[in-house]
Amino acid sequence: MAERPVPSRAATAPRQGATAHYTFLLLDRFSLLSFAGAVECLRLANRLSERTLYSWSLTGDAGGSGVRTCSGGVTFTLDDDLGEPPRDATIVVCGGVDVAEATTRRVLNWLRRESRRGAAVAGLCTGAHTLAAAGLLDGKRATIHWENQDAFAEAFEDVELTRRVFAIDGARMTTAGGTASIDLMLRLLARDHGEDLANAVADQLIYSSIRTDQDQQRLSTPTRIGVRHPKLAAVIQKMEAHIEEPISPALLAQQVDLSTRQLERLFRRYLTRSPKRYYMELRLERARNLLLQTDMSVINVALACGFTSPSHFSKCYRAHYRTTPYRERGSRGTGAT
Repeated sequence: MAERPVPSRAATAPRQGATAHYTFLLLDRFSLLSFAGAVECLRLANRLSERTLYSWSLTGDAGGSGVRTCSGGVTFTLDDDLGEPPRDATIVVCGGVDVAEATTRRVLNWLRRESRRGAAVAGLCTGAHTLAAAGLLDGKRATIHWENQDAFAEAFEDVELTRRVFAIDGARMTTAGGTASIDLMLRLLARDHGEDLANAVADQLIYSSIRTDQDQQRLSTPTRIGVRHPKLAAVIQKMEAHIEEPISPALLAQQVDLSTRQLERLFRRYLTRSPKRYYMELRLERARNLLLQTDMSVINVALACGFTSPSHFSKCYRAHYRTTPYRERGSRGTGAT
């Protein structure tokens, strides 16, 4: 007789009267804001309901120290060192700076074990990287902080990456970082105990607009660049979508029913640079993200960003960033995620 799969503990609300438990797995240099936002939602739900609806604990691969330090330098004492979570616990991986380095083999093995036992697993901020590295997001819809999207897409082709503030796909939940953990937790509170409690928690947090899994992480292109011209915004969106195989300015102009000269004037007026220069800066920004966040070779980074010649890539990179791609790669680990 075939072994029956372990049912997921994710998608259903806790039993009536039961306390739901969350185990927060703190990675080295995790994001404090994402972690604190999630915990505060649970704490306020308990306070407002005057019942212990939720409990939580902290775990991590601390190397015997018993503590974990967030990216802001604040240290937290762990309840255990990757011990066994309570039955029916939801595992929440809290990521942050240099998540690939913080994702240890021991963490991956622990996550796989808990997943096999049927645990629901969430990733906050860059925690999605850890879930994907453990193979827990294959074939799933997920999100991660926008700054890490390029590297994530290159590393995990089997994951359906979105740019939403959070994503829920069965027993797998991911958020984009920052306050997105609050949006996810409010969704879960509403599922477990109704919209009224979730809204009351939001009010306590002075959180006046609860986002859904349909909301985008970043501002719209016109808002982000401070330009309201629809055709210019459309061209920029096309540029952002075609980094690996750049489109010529002439073709971009044609696609939005402009002449090349009209497009040049729009870029000069609103962005004080030519379309070619702006496109180059987008491609170089993508290249820098890949150099700092992945182990891709410099040549492969160049190809992924539309440069067919490594020497041309190096020349353009140095002119823009005042350093070479190879030296940039050597500086990895000194910056923020």
